Amino acid sequence: MHLGLKKKQQLTFEQRGKSLLVVDDDPATRLLCARVLDSFDVTQATDGREALALLKRESFDIILSDVMMPNLSGLELLQTVKSTDPEQMVILMTGFSEKDVILQALKLGADDFISKPVNLLQLRTTIDKVIEKQSMRREISSLKHLDQLKNEFLGLVSHKLKTPATAISLFIQNIAAGNTDLTDPAFRQMLKMIQSETRHLEHLIQDLLYFSNVILHQDDLRLEAVDLGKAARQVADTLSPAAQKKQLDLSININVPFPPQPLQLDRTRINFVLRALLDNAIKFTPMEGSVQLQGCLENGRVKLTVRDTGAGIPKEELTKVFSKFYQVDPSSSGQIRGFGLGLFYARKFIHSMNGELTLESQPDFGTVATIDLPASS
Repeated sequence: MHLGLKKKQQLTFEQRGKSLLVVDDDPATRLLCARVLDSFDVTQATDGREALALLKRESFDIILSDVMMPNLSGLELLQTVKSTDPEQMVILMTGFSEKDVILQALKLGADDFISKPVNLLQLRTTIDKVIEKQSMRREISSLKHLDQLKNEFLGLVSHKLKTPATAISLFIQNIAAGNTDLTDPAFRQMLKMIQSETRHLEHLIQDLLYFSNVILHQDDLRLEAVDLGKAARQVADTLSPAAQKKQLDLSININVPFPPQPLQLDRTRINFVLRALLDNAIKFTPMEGSVQLQGCLENGRVKLTVRDTGAGIPKEELTKVFSKFYQVDPSSSGQIRGFGLGLFYARKFIHSMNGELTLESQPDFGTVATIDLPASS
């Protein structure tokens, strides 16, 4: 049960918004812990079995558990929790004389201990220590993850930039060495290829700068009233020259405003998503194909679809397209513009705004990307 006790102490910075599960078969101990730690969102369980049932339905920042309990002991609870989630913070309440119990708990991954009978100062101090430990763990994990992503991204950038840069460099070297006849048709053909590689390099650099700007601010969700239809039209207008260059029929079947009431969205994120989906549709649709942008309201949901007549995506690849750095290469050319980040961040950003992003596709029948958002906040 949750306790809604009147706050008697000021919340520390570390405790704000934290949840705590107190597990003890003694109601007096549970009540004491709940009163002392009333700055937390406290939930109580009478034994380990009840605690596991609660953990299946919700998560807690910290578990504070007695050792000796009926049905399922604190050590058994600790073992089960840590085997499922090694990062879950667990504090055990036990007597200092129980050295064997403490040793066993340490082996099972207990994060700290509180002696019984409970000392109020020790209780608060231990909780703060564990919160700080949890914060440091998450920060270290985040830094390791960022370092791994940095290495992966730098490797991808190096690979992507190397091919066009090498071709351009060799071409210039041949001209400088006087090994080319400017009137030779082969030279003219080579010049066209180098111009294409230069444009490819330019697009890669533009994508790199664009992704860098968005990714660096991905943790800052800033909701505001957004006319989704207007935003979609603006993005489509920006990408219209690319569609015209391939003689694509880019049609926009969206009324403005759409929906009638603005949505609470992050403008930067929704523009990123729209740009990623439309850019993919234009990029993978052959000459004189079509790309259609359409919006509708359905069962209290706002749906916006991007439909193209491109090569489509094989079934075995469809599950991979939202993976970071993954790219579909329908022509097996090995020269795909971009870095395989668009769909990954597009879905991540849509999820952050309580929506869904799905893809339907078949080879030779094109692809349909659907943004599904709640009609109201």
